[in-house]
Amino acid sequence: MAFVAAWLVSWNLSRTAHATAAAVTNPFEGRQDLVEEGHGLFNQYCSHCHGPNAVQGERPRDLRRLTIRYGQEAPAVFYQTVSHGRLDKGMPVWTGILSDDVLWRIFTYLQSVQTQP
Repeated sequence: MAFVAAWLVSWNLSRTAHATAAAVTNPFEGRQDLVEEGHGLFNQYCSHCHGPNAVQGERPRDLRRLTIRYGQEAPAVFYQTVSHGRLDKGMPVWTGILSDDVLWRIFTYLQSVQTQP
């Protein structure tokens, strides 16, 4: 009985986490007036690993491929990655260092430079 209860709790948490991730959207979606500011923020905080102007030859670090790699889940993947980091890959945690507002401005810039499939 305890196993079934634990499984149900785990299953429900998994579904909730997936639904929450899917619901993440860029609050600045389509705001062309923020692209240049996001560009400057990107070059200030991200370019040392991801290349100036998001031009990076290594595919795993090439953020111009977010839409190709993740489709509509790109905002959720971006936010998860910058909020929690990927320390095993060298990606730091930016929560507490950069505000959500700054992070989404950076993402707004990244949306403007996505490679087309």
